[in-house]
Amino acid sequence: MPGQLVFQPNPPPDSSQLPESLLNFRIQLDTHHVLTKFELSAIEQFRRAANYVAAAMIFLNDNALVERTITAEDVKPRLLGHWGTCPGLILVYAHLNRLIGKTGVDALYVVGPGHGAPAILSCLWLENSLHHFYPKYTRNCEGLSALVKSFSAPGGFPSHVNAETPGSIHEGGELGYALSVSFGAVMDKPDLVCVCVIGDGEAETGPTATAWHGYKYIDPAESGAVLPIVHVNGFKISERTIYGTMDDKELIALFTGYGYQVRIVENLDHIDEDLAASMEWALREIKTIQIAARTGKPIVKPRWPVLIMRTPKGWSGPKELDGEYIEGSFKAHQVPLTGAKNDDIERKILQDWLRSYNPKELFDGDGVPNDAILSIVPKDEHKRLGMRAEAYRAYQPLDVPNWRPFSVKQGSSDSCMKITGEFLHAVIEANPKAFRIFSPDELVSNKLDAVLRHSGRNFQWDVASRAHGGRVIEILSEHTCQGMLQGYTLTGRTGLFPSYEAFLGIIHTMMVQYAKFVKMAREVQWRHPMGSLNYVETSTWTRQEHNGFSHQNPSFIGAVLNLKPASARVYFPPDPNCFLSTMAHCLRAKNYVNLMVGSKQPTPVWLSPEEADQHCVAGASIWKFASTDGGLTPDVVLVGIGVEMTFEVIAAAALLRVRVPALRVRVVNVTDLMILGPTDSHPHALSAAAFDSLFTKDRPVVFNYHGYPVELKGLLFGRPSLDRMAIHGYMEEGTTTSPFMMMLLNETSRYDIAAAAIRAAAHLNPRVEVDAHVAVSAIMHLAQKDREYVLEHGADREDTFDVPTFE
Repeated sequence: MPGQLVFQPNPPPDSSQLPESLLNFRIQLDTHHVLTKFELSAIEQFRRAANYVAAAMIFLNDNALVERTITAEDVKPRLLGHWGTCPGLILVYAHLNRLIGKTGVDALYVVGPGHGAPAILSCLWLENSLHHFYPKYTRNCEGLSALVKSFSAPGGFPSHVNAETPGSIHEGGELGYALSVSFGAVMDKPDLVCVCVIGDGEAETGPTATAWHGYKYIDPAESGAVLPIVHVNGFKISERTIYGTMDDKELIALFTGYGYQVRIVENLDHIDEDLAASMEWALREIKTIQIAARTGKPIVKPRWPVLIMRTPKGWSGPKELDGEYIEGSFKAHQVPLTGAKNDDIERKILQDWLRSYNPKELFDGDGVPNDAILSIVPKDEHKRLGMRAEAYRAYQPLDVPNWRPFSVKQGSSDSCMKITGEFLHAVIEANPKAFRIFSPDELVSNKLDAVLRHSGRNFQWDVASRAHGGRVIEILSEHTCQGMLQGYTLTGRTGLFPSYEAFLGIIHTMMVQYAKFVKMAREVQWRHPMGSLNYVETSTWTRQEHNGFSHQNPSFIGAVLNLKPASARVYFPPDPNCFLSTMAHCLRAKNYVNLMVGSKQPTPVWLSPEEADQHCVAGASIWKFASTDGGLTPDVVLVGIGVEMTFEVIAAAALLRVRVPALRVRVVNVTDLMILGPTDSHPHALSAAAFDSLFTKDRPVVFNYHGYPVELKGLLFGRPSLDRMAIHGYMEEGTTTSPFMMMLLNETSRYDIAAAAIRAAAHLNPRVEVDAHVAVSAIMHLAQKDREYVLEHGADREDTFDVPTFE
């Protein structure tokens, strides 16, 4: 069965076995007289006009107002786009415009069905926002023709909502994130209402399922509100949706259980009155909750409104073709008349369809929309959905405190995360309305709990953290954290996402979608810079020996490395002072995806604050204290990238100093991974001269890298003489064991690095070569003894992580 069998258009759900009494939980409204005759006519005409433009964008290359019979030449050579969701999105857009005009509410429109771009672009053209950002799309026949022709064509708008779409704060390609993005957008914006349409296809995704709890992290005293509208049109690309097969009782039970007040909008004969009354009711409920919280009488566990909107798939489009239903079926999902260019019958159906909107009534001879349509558009341009400043020019730079007062003494030992937590607490104090931390229930475990000292968590369902202005969102859903972070960032603020290393990969594709949005935003002149996405990756594989193999996974590093060089930033600060410097830098940075990898366990403080700052600015440096003669004329270069990897490199250098004193060793630490790529491959990439000054022109180099070796190989590709470089890193070996056994299992221990150094450099130094085999054998014998010790005693030797010394 290639597609869903459809026995009738817009098929109703089967009745459930739930009790009829559940229907008492639905909101009943009087929808009579909610609209004046003029308003009703104006909204209906706005919808017809937008539906017409949306359909024309999908199909037409010319003849935008169908002033003559449509010919094959008028139809685009490639028909791309999604029609099915457009009428519903336009319906909401029209009514949101009316609500803005009537109440003055500040609103954003977040579109979950991202491929509904024709719907959004058509409305943006009608309200003249499109012309503001793209002057060629004038609100007349010339501008309409340009829009229709360019949609889903090379050089024009893509088929999904993206950063090129005015008013958008959400990349519309991948489903599941619209709702969490909306909740993030309204945080710390008390006057903002984010109307979010969730398609019933998107509603099937796991991220959306958890995001319904997002309102439990919204304090109505300090933040705005989200009005979710679930658009139930019944079909996905070739099958019915889950929500489309649920009756009213099931949907009411589901959303009442989530904690919402449920209003079902489904009176197709009077849909405008139904939706107008429902949106006005929803806004009143939002205001009631907010006023109570802002006057010191907060409602405990308030029930926020949700609208369930049932309309047919592809409403107002072609009804049938070749005996099969289109409207009200999956066949309306994308392009309902795929053969319109070459098939006379389909082209005639297309013409009848477009003319059914009566464009001559909607547009004058110059293609200008009539006065009734324009009456729906908010008079204040800044209130228009395509012109909201929050969506494109809202960035607020953080007041980042000086990190040096939080630094620790060189030669001591401390946790990168603990020290950074103290600094982040100061960031929160300095930025009470512009900085938040989104964490999947791991702050205390990750030793960042200093951020909870005063502000605490912002979990409104918990009496301990309710209404305290908490700056921390902790929810055990990486997807929801990421979505909220994106919404918060794209509306002008700055956030931080700390996580166990192994589980950041859960939001890999979300991060990539965001990076795509940022890439396109950079290329759109009218979008202002935005804050960076900031990730802290800790509880890393090197110290997850107690949790086991499932918690040992550094793959998110590679995900960031694959981004465009303009966006990707990956840092491995080797000690607490370097981490402080890096964090301060990242919180100030714009338009990047910053990944900071560090340890939560106490580790040596190698550098003073001044040295740390210089090291971080340079991205890498020779650590003279661990090198022979300060690193002059080395036989081999040992490179540490990552906290534990660097410790093992230094331990290897100390071991070699004793065991093979004739071997001349240079130790280099890399804190900014992006410096390693070929010159000009990344804004941070070292010049050839700078690269050689660190790694020499011809000496062997042994890298000890925190991530997968293949990542470093790819990064270095293009540098000369790669055959002299050996890379040690995570080899997907792990279990529940000891910390040092993790090093041994993955061949990143001091013994493996020391042995590799001897093998690589022996042929360059006869005094090393003469004893190389004996030295390597002795060193690997030490490794075997340490393995045996761990297996016998269940722990590492007590002196394993004593700080190495150099005589």
